[in-house]
Amino acid sequence: MNFAIQTSTILEAIGVGGFLLYVLNYGMLTLRYINGHSITYFALNLLAASAVLIGLTVSFNLASAMIQVFWVIMSTIGMALHMRRTGPDENGSLF
Repeated sequence: MNFAIQTSTILEAIGVGGFLLYVLNYGMLTLRYINGHSITYFALNLLAASAVLIGLTVSFNLASAMIQVFWVIMSTIGMALHMRRTGPDENGSLF
C-alpha cells in the first residue's frame, strides 16, 4: 500500500512538472526569450505534454489525454520540420 501511494505521488509530481514546463514555455514565448519557430519551443511542449500524460495515469481524464496526445504529435512534427528546414549548425548541433 505504501509503495502505491509513493508511486502515485511521484506520477502526480511529474504531471505538475509538465504543467510548470507549459507555463515556463509560454512565459518565455510571451517575453520573447524564445520564438514559436525554435526547436526549444517544440521540445519544451513535447516534454510538458509527455509529463502531463504520465501524471494522467494516476487520475485519467480522456479529454485531457487527447489534448496531450495532440501536443505530443504536433511538437514532434514541428521538431521534425524545424530540423529538416534548418539542418545542423556549423558545430553539428540541432539546438
